[in-house]
Amino acid sequence: MELRSVAFGDQDLIPERYSYEGGNVSPPLEWSGVPGGTAELALLCEDPDAPGGTFTHWVLTGISPGTGGLAEGLPPADASPGRNGFGDFGWGGPRPPVGDPPHHYLFRLYAADRPLGLAAGADAGAVHTALDDHVLSEATLVGRFER
Repeated sequence: MELRSVAFGDQDLIPERYSYEGGNVSPPLEWSGVPGGTAELALLCEDPDAPGGTFTHWVLTGISPGTGGLAEGLPPADASPGRNGFGDFGWGGPRPPVGDPPHHYLFRLYAADRPLGLAAGADAGAVHTALDDHVLSEATLVGRFER
């Protein structure tokens, strides 16, 4: 699979508009190459550079395999938003500590061979556990952000 955004390229800076303090709007994403046999897509965005360990910025499960992307600020109606590291549902934009070098934000799209069966509010840990041994394909897009 391939995952991309018209808002920023792989390894490029994420525009301020998508940051927690700059609008907190989820970025538009597009993907292709979803394999046959996919029952569900799941999307995570995590920051492995966070001072306290990996910080979750986005959890979205239940995405239909026929969906080809997400519009800016609008997850698909059939998707279930999970809880991010801020304790909110849906997108929580980048907000690294002031003065840190750029953090890396890993947007990962997973194609699962079965429905994950997760309810709205699931966290990244629950998604990773549900995906164990059920990932048909994975695509990653990395954005960077600093304050």
